Amino acid sequence: MRGEMRDTGERFEMDEQGLTSYADYHRADGRLFIDYVFSPVPLRGTGASGRLMEAIAAEARRAGVKVTPICGYAAAWLKRSDEFRDLVA
Repeated sequence: MRGEMRDTGERFEMDEQGLTSYADYHRADGRLFIDYVFSPVPLRGTGASGRLMEAIAAEARRAGVKVTPICGYAAAWLKRSDEFRDLVA
């Protein structure tokens, strides 16, 4: 079961199947920097990290901020996303 994304102020988190995927981030210069994206081993290959990234990107769009991916996964996901590619700063 997929939960809603939570923002702790340093990390976005999303629960699925009783496990938590997360993305560490920081904000600077009006941008959202995605430092690291992680999903527990049992969730890998299920799309959990992609669903988390989609929620993060939707939140960034709603807030009107650009995203700078530091994490390789976040950079690749944004590059592949037709809907959110324009958010990359």
